[in-house]
Amino acid sequence: MQYSTADFRKGLKIEISGEPFVIVDFLHVKPGKGGAFVRTKLKSLISGNVIDRTFRSGEKVDVPDLEEKSMVYLYKDDTGYYFMDNETYEQVSMDETHVQDAVGYLKENTEVQVLFHNKAPIGIELPLFMELKVTETVPGVKGNTASGGTKPATLETGTTIQVPLFINEGDVIKVDTRSNSYIERVA
Repeated sequence: MQYSTADFRKGLKIEISGEPFVIVDFLHVKPGKGGAFVRTKLKSLISGNVIDRTFRSGEKVDVPDLEEKSMVYLYKDDTGYYFMDNETYEQVSMDETHVQDAVGYLKENTEVQVLFHNKAPIGIELPLFMELKVTETVPGVKGNTASGGTKPATLETGTTIQVPLFINEGDVIKVDTRSNSYIERVA
């Protein structure tokens, strides 16, 4: 199966020279002379590199052999990060280049989506929101600000984010993993 340039949209996953990419941005261009073309910005799902690529209008690209599986993060050692399939109990490992931005939110027994390309794991997708415990933060001082101020807080996974002044060590907070931002304190 193949996609035509008419199928292009943000978030569409395509394959070029055996490597899967996701379309980050695209623009259909119809110059006064010559044929129409499509300018794209593509992000590699394996390396994370972003490239610019131009396609002639109507050009075909391959559909990548991608599969997503729900898996649980187990642990990390010197060789990589280990995940287990809940249904088959099969385990896979990935090195830090494939885990990338998710490292700061990996907590044992967290369920994640693992992306496979040609049966090999290439990346993970975290839940959009996670509840994490604050392990370190400076105490908020009354009267510091008239309106809500923020302070840095270290979470149980080691990640540091900005939180409101009323958050204390030991509090459990809800965090948006896409923007690394505080959402709310969990009772």
